[in-house]
Amino acid sequence: MSGGVDSAVAAARIAEAGHDVTGVHLALSSNPQSYRTGARGCCTLEDSRDARRAADVIGIPFYIWDMAERFHRDVVEDFVNEYAAGRTPNPCLRCNEKIKFEAVLDRALALGFDAVATGHHARLSDGLLLRSVDQGKDQSYVLGVLTREQLSHAIFPLGGSTKAEVREEAAARGLAVADKPDSHDICFIADGDTRGFLAERLGAEQGPIVDESGAVLGTHAGAYGFTVGQRKGLRIDRPTPDGRPRYVLSIEPVSNTVTVGPRSSLAVSSIVAERPVWNGPLAEPYEPLACHVQLRAHGEVYGCRAQVSGGVLHIELDSPATGVAAGQAAVLYSGDTVLGSATIASSS
Repeated sequence: MSGGVDSAVAAARIAEAGHDVTGVHLALSSNPQSYRTGARGCCTLEDSRDARRAADVIGIPFYIWDMAERFHRDVVEDFVNEYAAGRTPNPCLRCNEKIKFEAVLDRALALGFDAVATGHHARLSDGLLLRSVDQGKDQSYVLGVLTREQLSHAIFPLGGSTKAEVREEAAARGLAVADKPDSHDICFIADGDTRGFLAERLGAEQGPIVDESGAVLGTHAGAYGFTVGQRKGLRIDRPTPDGRPRYVLSIEPVSNTVTVGPRSSLAVSSIVAERPVWNGPLAEPYEPLACHVQLRAHGEVYGCRAQVSGGVLHIELDSPATGVAAGQAAVLYSGDTVLGSATIASSS
């Protein structure tokens, strides 16, 4: 129970359905004041109090589990290390994988519970992960890293409802979080300044910003402060000859070089992704499989052909995609059903 409206309604629904439910809030920071407060984040002292009040209204036991050390190692440090390596991580996806459905699920099963239920907007049908009926709130993408075994011990009570319906139900149940705004951005960056957060941990190191020919256009204080597809914040004084904006095309951490260029140079048609996870109805595709792929949370969906070769996933897109960043997940779908996922390593 995060302290938000979704997990509160999820808990209420499964308790009303007759399950023996225990509410658990995760303490993810040894110093909660360093994380976001109010409507701008999650995992705060305010959220833990909201979660406890919701559990009291529902009438279920409530506990706080300290996951701060595990969260720091598997999510925060991973986030910093990925940026240092020139990749763009998704910390929410990593939290689902390493915390909610590994650390929490392992402890829950050891204590005799059968499953972990969350307020994610996604559906499960016969063990398969499907998109939520609310396409605008669908979170199947950030759950695509889960294994079949983890999904067999998961419950997503909200997948058949829209967010508006969830809020209406919360109000009808007398849950004070009915109108609480959704959390946004990264919970462990207190002021929302990702570049500043990384600079504090990785240090400032001046490097060049170059165009595709290698000509130096400017300098930066750390390549980790950029992501592929970024347009704003480049701080380049020299305009392009045609007046069009520049975008980050690539990040080279060893030489600390950021390459920029026109939007057309962002287009990619081939993707290589590592550590594939197959959690759908099909086995690993060793022959080209026609399906769809989503390359970022709430991003566009592309038709593609996917194939596993040499332990990695090769994806050929039917139409070019832009802003494809290493470190993000490539989640494969057949209609609304998740087939599997892998972490993007490179694209061309």
